[in-house]
Amino acid sequence: MLTIHADSRGRALAVSGERIADTGLLDELTAAHPHARVREWPGILTSGLVNPHGTELLEEAYHPDPREADELGTEPLTGDALAALAPDDVRWGASARRGVQRMLAHGTVAAACDPLRNRAVRDAVQRTGLVLAGRHGRPAGVPSLDPFAAGVPVVFAPPRDRGSAARFAVFDVRDEAELAERGAGTCVATVVAGRLVYRGR
Repeated sequence: MLTIHADSRGRALAVSGERIADTGLLDELTAAHPHARVREWPGILTSGLVNPHGTELLEEAYHPDPREADELGTEPLTGDALAALAPDDVRWGASARRGVQRMLAHGTVAAACDPLRNRAVRDAVQRTGLVLAGRHGRPAGVPSLDPFAAGVPVVFAPPRDRGSAARFAVFDVRDEAELAERGAGTCVATVVAGRLVYRGR
């Protein structure tokens, strides 16, 4: 089924399967595709984000389960805290799934990382649809689920053109300047491979 995603500025994308079938203004797309399902979102629709610290966030950090919050807190564990926890493969796989979900909640559709060495992490991430992009060496900046807080230039996924992969995000801000100021925590929706994989409201 064709789905039209539109933002508060009236900009819209029509998605069919894993691809963008059409782009334009909401009125134009609903006229051209009268039987499409329409999702209207607050804020702005943009290409999804590429998090430069995929290795650090997925393979070098443990994302606690909410049920572990009393014992481990809610923030990712790294360094000595991670070494003390010494997660087994089951915990690593679950952590990676939670880490990806937290990335998706920040509009991330791809993560730059070294080849993942931990099989449990690799298998868990491959099932999520998150795109893994190669990188050369460790990036500068501070690993963060919010690429705007990493201290390096923010990278967006390729433009959203007709026929391209349907990977994009919607942020509840007025424009790109406010997005840069407030960060990716303003994400209300993330689409990967044509699927709505995160919905904040």
